[in-house]
Parts: sequence; structure tokens; C-alpha cells
Amino acid sequence: MEVLGSPSFAAACLFGGFLLALSLLSTGLPPPLFGVRLPGIRRKRKTPVRVYMDGCFDMMHYGHCNALRQARALGDQLVVGVVSDDEITANKGPPVTPLHERMIMVGAVKWVDEVIPDAPYAITEKFMKKLFTEYNIDYIIHGDDPCLLPDGTDAYALAKKAGRYKQIKRTEGVSSTDIVGRMLLCVRERPLGGSHNPSSLQRQFSHGHNQKVDDMGSGTGTRISHFLPTSRRIVQFSNGKGPGPDSRIIYIDGAFDLFHAGHVEILRLARGLGDFLLVGIHTDQTISATRGAHRPIMNLHERSLSVLACRYVDEVIIGAPWDVSKDTITTFNISLVVHGTVAENMDFLKEESNPYAVPMDMGIYKQLKSPLDITTSTIIKRIVSNHESYQKRNEKKEASERSSDDKAGRNHTVHSVGPDLPRSLVIGLV
Repeated sequence: MEVLGSPSFAAACLFGGFLLALSLLSTGLPPPLFGVRLPGIRRKRKTPVRVYMDGCFDMMHYGHCNALRQARALGDQLVVGVVSDDEITANKGPPVTPLHERMIMVGAVKWVDEVIPDAPYAITEKFMKKLFTEYNIDYIIHGDDPCLLPDGTDAYALAKKAGRYKQIKRTEGVSSTDIVGRMLLCVRERPLGGSHNPSSLQRQFSHGHNQKVDDMGSGTGTRISHFLPTSRRIVQFSNGKGPGPDSRIIYIDGAFDLFHAGHVEILRLARGLGDFLLVGIHTDQTISATRGAHRPIMNLHERSLSVLACRYVDEVIIGAPWDVSKDTITTFNISLVVHGTVAENMDFLKEESNPYAVPMDMGIYKQLKSPLDITTSTIIKRIVSNHESYQKRNEKKEASERSSDDKAGRNHTVHSVGPDLPRSLVIGLV
């Protein structure tokens, strides 16, 4: 025991260990633990995990954004394929928004890293190989709702067979079909001898509440959404960061109904004027009072999530006042208030009750030239002018959704929602 504890023995052991290590290195053999993964220790992956998700993204809404958020969480980089106009027309009917507008919308979602235009509706062997080799895609992502081709086959069968497919939860309570259905509701309920005049149809549009539906508790061919978000969903969509002490805060407000490419482009310009973009979203009541009882198409919570998902937006005021007051400017430390040249109502400059009177008097108001001549009314007119085509498209899609819901055991009146989804009440799926 005395020998083991002596300094000379310790020195001999140290020298012997050094010689052993040198001998192992000289022979090319790995020293003990070299190349051995210990429990709880992970080797860092050198290349990022790239995931791919495709879609039509027509009449883009918060459900699309939530799908992209979930897809991005499955990897490090999200590549999104946007289906061409021709492919959509062949498989589903004519799109409401053309490809270049859909590209703007998808590219503006904060969770998207790269966008591929003219993606095929069905993933072919050739395109899948291109994804794996040219775009270095690791996994192909899609929602848990079935995506069937006209011949009844699964559009993602090849990706599943290759073992490179992952699935996310579908966001219940909203779809492009639903939104178009809200606007087509008045067309279906119109008297048989009624006029097809687009202006008269436009005035009839319901914003989601219809006397017949409210009285009877059911609708005739469309879903009336009473979407209510959870605080967790709002947090998931938020940036989670406030402005710095010296940040230049830009403020822009509006309805942002049927969030479209025109909205995205004006937000992009506004964000470029400062360090932090604060967006005020008007209440449903304010919009109805200023634009008619048929507005808004999307309720306040739906509109708020769509705006929050935009990469140019840092924060939103849910239910912003119509007038930009001195108190609002002081409370949020606003440096500049902006407004686009293209909007539903530009008459406010001539009215006595100008909502921007205070920032104008303070010299902190600026009008921005809108890059695109698109408003919510533009989208509505597109649907009204071709409402018969969209009605056929909706009927076909609704039949498909009913069939898939039956197979999945979903209820047609109130959809039960998974753990990752907010609870939404959807009435009148018939």
C-alpha cells in the first residue's frame, strides 16, 4: 500500500500511460473512446435538415401559415413549392390568386426560407429526385388531410415509399374553400330569378354571419367560422421581441381583410422605414361601420394571425382604434405613421374626422406609394365575376372533405382539434 501511494509509483503510471497513447497513435488504432458515442452525447450534424412542403396557397390564410410553421419545426430550413396556375386549374379549378401573387404571399411567411415556383401538383419520381439532389431535401411534409389526384391515388405515395415523408396536423376551422364559400353564400341563397350582376352580388356578401344561418343554426353549402384563438397560438405566431430603447417604430393600421399580396408589399415598404413595424388591426365593428355590413370576410382573430405570420411585422395591436390618437403615439413610442396610396377608402383625407389628423399635425405622417393595385375588393370581384366556376370547385372540394372527414371520424358540425391546434367551432358543413 505504501508503494502504491508513493510519488515514484504515480510518476511511473503517468509515464506508462503516455507511452501507451503514443504507441496506439503510431499504429493507427483508435485510443479508448475515440469514435465511441457516449450515452447522452450527440454528434453535431454539419449540414442543416432541409424540409419541403408544397401547396396551392390560394387565398392564403392563417391555416396555411400554421402548416408552414409546423413544417419548419421539423427541420432547420423550409423550402416551399408553389403549384402553377395550370396545375391548379387541371386538378381543382381556376385559382383566385395568380402565381406571382401567391409567390409573394408564401415568400413573406416568416417560417419560409426558400420558394420554388411552378411546383407540380403531384410529386413525380423525376421531381422527387430533383428535390433530393438539387435542393438537398431531407423530408417531404404534408398535412394529415388526404391529398388525392383525380384518379384517386395519393399525391405523396412516392415520398412515403421512399421513407422521406413526414406529416403535420391540419388546422381545422378554415380553408380556401371555406373563405370562398363565405362569399358565395349569397349567390347560392339568391332567388332563382335574381340578377347575376357582380355589383349587386358584391353588396350581398356575408362576413360570416347570415340571418338564415344564425336563426337555424346551419348553413347551405358553406362553413361559417367562429374561430377563437388561444393565447398559445398567438404566442406561436408572435416574434416574442419588443422594440429596443432607441428603435424607430413605424405604425400602419387597417382591416387587412383577406390578407393578400397588396398588404404584404405595403408592409414590406413600411418595415424598411424603421427598426420595428407595429400594425394596428381594426375591429370587426369598425370595419362594418366604415365599409358596410358585408365586411369583414375574416374576423378580427383570423386577420390578426395572418398579419402576425408576415416576416415584415414585429407586433400587432389587436382591435386598434380607428383614430390614431396622441395617446396611442405616446404609449407605443411611434416615430412615424404611414398609409398606402391604394386602399378601400381614401376619402378620409377629405373628411372632417380624419383618423390621421393627429400624426399629420405632429409632422410624423407619410403616405407610401403602394407597389400593387390590389385591395380586398379586388379579390372579391375576381370571385364574383367567375362565381359559377368557383361554386363548382367548392362543391367538389366540400364533397371530398366530407368523405375524408367520414373516414377520419370527424364530426361535420364541431371539429375536434388535436393537441397542437386551437379549438375552433365550425357550423354548417353540409
